[in-house]
Amino acid sequence: MKSKASSQNSSEERPTQAVVLAGGRGTRLAPLTDTMPKPMVPFHGRPFLEYLVEMLRDQGFTRLVLLLGYLPKPIQSYFGDGSRFGVNLEYSVTDVENETGRRLKLALPQLDPVFLMCYCDNYWPMRMDEMWDQFQHAGAPAMITVYGNSDSFTRDNLTVDANGYVAVYDKTRTTENLEGVDIGFALLERSVIEGLPDGNVSFEAETYSKLAGERKLQAFLTHHRYYSVGNLDRLPVTEEFLARRPTVLLDRDGVLNHKMPQATYVTSWSKWQWLPGALEALTVLNRSGYRTIIISNQPGVARGAMTQEDLDEIHQHMLNEAQLAGGRIDAAFYCTHNWDEGCWCRKPNPGLLFQAQRAFHLDLSRTVFFGDDERDGQAARAAGCPWVHITEVNSLLSATQELLISANKTG
Repeated sequence: MKSKASSQNSSEERPTQAVVLAGGRGTRLAPLTDTMPKPMVPFHGRPFLEYLVEMLRDQGFTRLVLLLGYLPKPIQSYFGDGSRFGVNLEYSVTDVENETGRRLKLALPQLDPVFLMCYCDNYWPMRMDEMWDQFQHAGAPAMITVYGNSDSFTRDNLTVDANGYVAVYDKTRTTENLEGVDIGFALLERSVIEGLPDGNVSFEAETYSKLAGERKLQAFLTHHRYYSVGNLDRLPVTEEFLARRPTVLLDRDGVLNHKMPQATYVTSWSKWQWLPGALEALTVLNRSGYRTIIISNQPGVARGAMTQEDLDEIHQHMLNEAQLAGGRIDAAFYCTHNWDEGCWCRKPNPGLLFQAQRAFHLDLSRTVFFGDDERDGQAARAAGCPWVHITEVNSLLSATQELLISANKTG
């Protein structure tokens, strides 16, 4: 049976308001924040907050409320009413000493019945369609985005149960066996803010632990790394991520080379046959400034048809011939497990794509995956990655040419 909140959520229109907490001092970014607020730290000539505003706009949020405190004027002067960025911007400026709960409570008259809340110092490629669908079906008054943190990128602060609810939320991060971390991007009913006390409280500490205990806090799980201006150590990888260097992901067999019959494999270089136009496509991509990364299942190793050394030798020949032709393959991520081993990296699971994402600091929402098999498409969808189906009619070369034409139009 759905809760009352569930029926309310299902009748609500998808929210168009995002509320951005941007009032803290940013002490971990000193000395940069001695003279500028944290969200104005520049990357490639633009403040971090501009990237976030544009992403929110592209996800359908046309009305933004910025909750400011420390050095508000540089933010207000730069963003103005938001029209330059295709959004409507409002501000709530309160005392610099206010905690997140106090800022939200003071902004209550500006809040919609359901809205997105996020932080000014985290960027994560949102998947709002999926988030909204989960929020509607869950019937909980709040849903937070949880990074799985399997790579120990940061310290865990929660646990999620088998039904997708946050079971434990610990802002102090001292509870044992925590797994996952809240990265913001929360869908909230306004009633959650109405229930806050009037004092100067932390929203997260005051609300999330309580909701978790009442089984009213949903978790939207992601394995796509988030990027931050939370401290000085994070700035180099955030710089690399926001450079948005053009990259494509390619399946191997059936995209670059002729695919062997089912349950047989390219076990030596003598069995390798480049598909027509594949080398030319790699050359065109390289000359256009694209990185090229292979994402491929290779279960022949687990099934004993070949050794890891055989696979490495094939891989080296592939790299060499691509380079001789004027192309380049920057990396190759392979799953050598058998189909029944249940590994997370074997497509249609998305593990290989997330390995590539973390290694190269990719924004998968902007990174096209070319594949010839529906399993490639399933892995791409699970990772939030655009997918292009390679067929005899739509070769890698023709798909590459279409990609470059589209990129030139939008660039």
